[in-house]
Parts: sequence; C-alpha cells; structure tokens
Amino acid sequence: MAEQQIKVAVLGGGSFGTALASIAADNGAQVRQWMRDEVLVAQINQEHRNGRYLPHYAINPAVTASTDLQAVLEEAELVLIAIPSKAFRSVVQAAKPWLSASQILVSTTKGIEQDSFFLMSQVLEQETGFTHIGVIAGPNLASEIADKQLTATVIASADALTRTRVQQALGCRYFRVYASNDRHGVELGGALKNIYAIAAGMAAALGMGENTRSMLMTRALAEMSRFAVAQGANPMTFLGLAGVGDLIVTCSSSLSRNYRVGYAMGEGRSLEEAVSALGQVAEGVNTVKLVCAKAQEMGVYMPLAEGLYHVLFDGVPAKEMARTLMMGEQSSDVEFILPREAVQQAHQKNRGWHE
Repeated sequence: MAEQQIKVAVLGGGSFGTALASIAADNGAQVRQWMRDEVLVAQINQEHRNGRYLPHYAINPAVTASTDLQAVLEEAELVLIAIPSKAFRSVVQAAKPWLSASQILVSTTKGIEQDSFFLMSQVLEQETGFTHIGVIAGPNLASEIADKQLTATVIASADALTRTRVQQALGCRYFRVYASNDRHGVELGGALKNIYAIAAGMAAALGMGENTRSMLMTRALAEMSRFAVAQGANPMTFLGLAGVGDLIVTCSSSLSRNYRVGYAMGEGRSLEEAVSALGQVAEGVNTVKLVCAKAQEMGVYMPLAEGLYHVLFDGVPAKEMARTLMMGEQSSDVEFILPREAVQQAHQKNRGWHE
C-alpha cells in the first residue's frame, strides 16, 4: 500500500469519514478530505483534530482538508463519500466535473433517498454511469474506530477491483475489511438496521429486559431480510457483518445515534426534542417513514417498523410498540426455512382446537 501511494479522497467531515481518512493515511495513502466548514478545515490542517465530531482523536497529519472539491478529487483513485443521505446527490452532482470513469466511488452512507427510494450506490450509478462503485457497511461506531478498537466492515461491490482496492486502502491491524458481491443486500442492511436501533433505544429506556432485547433484535433481523429479499437481495447477506453484525451494535450501544434518539423518546421526549438533543443526523428517523411506505406498496409484512412509525409520527406512546410485537400473528421463526404462508395455512386448517 505504501509502495503504491494510492490517492484517496474523502467527501464529508463527519466522524466516520474522518476516521476512514486517517486509517487510509496510516496505511500510507495520500489523503485529501473535503468539507464545507472552513473552520473545521483549518482545525484538521493545523491541529489534526476534528473538534466537532471526534474531539479526542489524533488524525494522521498526512490528511489534508479542503473546501475545494476539485483540489480534493484531482488524481484520486479511490473516492469515499461520507455525506448524509439528504445532501448525498447534491454533493455528487457538484463533484461530477472532477470525477472520471477510472475512479472507484464508494458510499459509506447508511440511508435511503427520500423521493426516489434510491440507496446511495444507486444515486452514484445514476449520476455518474461508472462501473467501479461500492458500499461500506458494518458494525462501525466511529468513536471506537478512532480509539483503534478491533473492528470489521464489509466492502460490497460486483466489481472485484473496487473490493480489492478498498481492502488494500483501509485494512489494518485494528480495522478488518471483508468482501461481498451483494451490494444491494449490504447497503439495505446498513440502512434498515437504523430503524430497529431506535426501537431498541426505546425498549432500553422503558426498562425492558434482556429476553425482550434479544427478541426485538431477532425479529428485526427477520423483518430486514424479508424486506431486502423482496427488493432482490440475498438473505444470506444478513448473517454477516452488514446484517446481524451492524444490528447488534446499533441496538446495544449508547454510542449509536439512532439508539440515543429512541432512548430519549422512551424517556418521554418528543421526536423533535430527541433529534435536537442529538445534534447530528439520525438516518433511521427518515428511513422508518420511507420503508413503511414502500413495505405497504410491496405488501411486505413489517409489524415492528409499522409500530415504530406510529410512535414516531402519530404520537402513540413508546410502550405500545411492545404490544405491536406481542399481539401480531404467531408465525414462522426463519421463514426461509419454513415459509410464513405454510404456518398461516396450518392455522386456518386447524382453527377451533381451543375455541
């Protein structure tokens, strides 16, 4: 890696983008990071610190920050795009004059675009038409990566060069990068788990026990994979880091932004108060709305997501979400083994046994 001196551009000045920029520089890459905030740019260049998002993290001094997209993107072989989903397309459009088909474009954003229901890699594909496109997802709390805690992630792409280059640029002694060719499944896993992290935060604030948390996560995994498979993903992807791995960490940790929003609401705060107290983007809030609408349109059964929607947007008390989970029809556990339809048919056939 050091021999090749791969040139890496990172778009975004948040916590995850900053951590990845520093890892790439640690690995010998030439790294430039773009952000809009001139004060933050000056701080990274002079103090090698991102005071807003990772105040105690010593960024590799080789990382150069800039507000100039052209300067950051010029000659970059690998472009990591760590921009919240709401601004993702506009930043890609602004960057387009300085992007080329030979570059590798990788999204790190775990969200869904509001109007199109596009995942971020689909936005990249639509805007650029390039072939070297991938996504990074997994149990990646940025503050733990900054502390050099042992962490793993997934680079997903149909393109072998994209997978290899990202593994070379980011893999190190504390950050392990695994490969997948199910870009859609990995990206959906990263986006969907944010919904259930909010639910888990609420459950924790309400004092629900470990059995409840385990049930919540497992049924969440069932919903996630059911929805993703209806969208063309491979259900096996959800056994990996971007599925169950990311779900566990975001449903268990107060470092998770979505978990913190849920916890605040479980304590009785409104959605607006919870989001305002967080001070950062919690992608799950927007994702709940979009996924519930899409699930209804596609006829995908998602009782947990629907229950959470009613809590977030219809003023239903948080404790009612647990009732949603317990009052639904008792169906199959792993429906890729025993289909839900088979259980429903058996119920109909054997109705009246204890009536």
